[in-house]
Amino acid sequence: MNIKPIVITFSLLLMSGSALADDDCDDPVAGWQPRENLRQKLEAEGWQVFRIKVDDGCYEVKGRDSNGHRVEAEYSPATFELRKIEREYDDDHDGNHDDGYRGKSRSDREPATEERPHKSAIKGRPTVTVE
Repeated sequence: MNIKPIVITFSLLLMSGSALADDDCDDPVAGWQPRENLRQKLEAEGWQVFRIKVDDGCYEVKGRDSNGHRVEAEYSPATFELRKIEREYDDDHDGNHDDGYRGKSRSDREPATEERPHKSAIKGRPTVTVE
């Protein structure tokens, strides 16, 4: 029996497990700064913070950055060091991301001129009205 493939497979599994654990924050809880301090820091940078929660030992922030893009970011709770950030850009067909409506909800914009079909209406299918 050749044991070399078994040893290689086992060592690769151990190494991959430690690589997956690297995206967790490992700051001691005693050194954590309050979430409110992170909120104040981000709002001073122009962010609109929706939520801050603890996930895998890190502070996970959801909100909008100073450019109005939806953001999900991960910070070290002791140092507020940015560890990871994901931005969602609005889908613009012409590629223009600055449409003058940044920070406004859809209801604050001009009213729509076209009527929208009912949610349950499926294009190409007849609708039935029961009286």
